Amino acid sequence: MTQPQKPPLPRRTRQVVHTPTARIQEAVDARDALAAALSGAGIQLPAMDVRTPWPDTEDDGSTRQTRHALVHLGVCSAPVAHALAAVIRNGATR
Repeated sequence: MTQPQKPPLPRRTRQVVHTPTARIQEAVDARDALAAALSGAGIQLPAMDVRTPWPDTEDDGSTRQTRHALVHLGVCSAPVAHALAAVIRNGATR
């Protein structure tokens, strides 16, 4: 018996008007890969996002080059945290 298809994970990263830098794209790709791996194990972290920890512009309004981007995992409920810990501990996937 096949399991029902899960809905796609939400994409919360704002769409950037300018072309994203390689570092932002790397973080987006990492976030998506982690979300897919977690989804395969039956876990979803709905608040996952990509962030840069500084303003995108200088004080004079000019655009600043992105130094790096961070994959923000967000928050989750206690049952999801336990499930995530079990998957990591066991190295298991469904």
